[in-house]
Amino acid sequence: MQPIDPEVLGYIAILLKICNTAVLNFAYCSALCQDCPNRQEIQGMLKQVQKLLSAHEASCLQSLRNLRKKINLLQSGTGKQTAKSTNSTCPKLDAPINGRKLGKSHGVGHEVHFLCDPGYEIVGSESRVCQESLTWTGQQPTCRDFNECASSPCLNGGTCVDEVNQFSCVCAKGWAGETCQSPVPTFFITTTNTSAGSTLAASTLPAATTGAYVRPSRCTIVQGTTHCTCEPGYTISGRDSYSCTDIDECELFHNGPAGKLCLHKCVNTPGGYRCSCPAGYNVTRDGRSCKDIDECATRQNNCTNDQMCVNTYGGFQCVRVDCPKIPHATYVKTSPMRCERTPCPLDNKACSQTPTSFSYHYLAVVSNLSAPRVMFRVSALRQLGDTLRFTLLGGRQARRHFTVQRSDRQTGQLMLVSPVQGPTTLEAEVEMSELERRVQLGRYITKITMFVSQYEF
Repeated sequence: MQPIDPEVLGYIAILLKICNTAVLNFAYCSALCQDCPNRQEIQGMLKQVQKLLSAHEASCLQSLRNLRKKINLLQSGTGKQTAKSTNSTCPKLDAPINGRKLGKSHGVGHEVHFLCDPGYEIVGSESRVCQESLTWTGQQPTCRDFNECASSPCLNGGTCVDEVNQFSCVCAKGWAGETCQSPVPTFFITTTNTSAGSTLAASTLPAATTGAYVRPSRCTIVQGTTHCTCEPGYTISGRDSYSCTDIDECELFHNGPAGKLCLHKCVNTPGGYRCSCPAGYNVTRDGRSCKDIDECATRQNNCTNDQMCVNTYGGFQCVRVDCPKIPHATYVKTSPMRCERTPCPLDNKACSQTPTSFSYHYLAVVSNLSAPRVMFRVSALRQLGDTLRFTLLGGRQARRHFTVQRSDRQTGQLMLVSPVQGPTTLEAEVEMSELERRVQLGRYITKITMFVSQYEF
C-alpha cells in the first residue's frame, strides 16, 4: 500500500480543524443563549451564529473541493504508473513480406529473429532485442528477391533464367548440362558424288606418300573421270587428290561453334581423337568427361594412422585433429572430429566463459563454384535456453567469402557468397551461443575447412 501524500493529509487536518471550530462555537453560543434576558437578544445571537456557521460551511466546502482534486490527481498518477508497469513491453513487430518471425515474447531483454522464404534474402536486422527504453534495436528487415543469376552460373555463352530458389540455363548451340558445361558431340560425314548408273572400273594409280597422319585415297574411274575418297577422319589434301590428311578434331571443335570435344584436354590421333584428364581423375565411360579418383577409399594415399584421409577433387589431404589449448579450460577428444571441455570448477568463471565444444569438418569443392550456396548447417539437437545466436568468426578473408544466416529457430547455415578460384584452402568458424535471459549457457564452435580444387569439374 502506497503512503498518503503529505499535502492530502494537510487538507484533511485543516478540514477537521474548521469543522471542530464550528461545533465548539455553536455549543458556546447555545450556552450563552440560555442566559439571554429577552427574545430580541436571542434573535441577535442566532443571527451571529448563522453567519458564523455559513462562513465555516463555505470554508469546509472549499477544503473539500481542494481535497477531492488532490485525490483525483493521485488516482490518475497511480493509474498511469500501473499501466506503465503492466505494459513494459516493446511494440509488436510484424513478419516481413515473403518471410517469417521467430519469437513471441516482446518483453525487455527478449530477442526476435527474422527469416526469408526460399528465393529471398534478408535486408536489415536478422535479430532485434527489446531494450529498457521499450524500443527495438536494429532496423525492421525486408525480404528481397534473390537473383540466382547474379553470379553468372551458366557457362559457354549460356543464358541464365532466374527462378524461385533456383535457376536454369538455356545453353548455346553445341553445349548441354545443368550449367552448359558439357559440349555436344557433332559428327561429320564426307560424301563424294558419283554418277548414277555409271559403270565403276577399278584402276591402279600411283602410290602416295603414306604415314600415321597421311594415307592414300581410294580412287575409281567412272567413264573416264577419276573420283577419290578418304577414310573417316581424313580429308583430301589440297590439289593432291591421291593423298588423305588427318583431320585435327581437337582444333576444329575448339574453334568451332560447337565448342570443345573434351571436358579437360583433347588429344588428336590418326583418324580421330581421345580425351585425357589431369592427375587424380579418370576418363568416364562416355570418353569425354572426367571423374575424381577417391584416393581415400582406394587406399591410394600416404596418410599415417594418427591422420584422417580427406578426399578432394583431384587429390587428397591428410588431416589431424588436435584439441585446442585455451587458458582456464581443458579439452578432451570425444570423437575423431569433436573436442569437449571438461567440467569447470564452480568458482572458475573464466572457465565457464570458454567454448563448450569444438567440431571439425572438411569439405571438397570445385573451383569457381556458383554462389550463393549453402555449404554447411549448424543445428541444436535440444535447446536449453530461450535464445540461440549464430555468429561467423574469423578475419576478413572468411567474411569475404562467407556469411551466416538462420534457416529456422534452431539452425544456422554457412553461405558461400562469392565464387572461389582454386586451388586454395578456405577456413570458417561458426559459433552457436545458447542464452537464457541474456545469460550465456554455452558456446559451441564449428570449424569448417574447404579444399578448393584447381578445376571446375
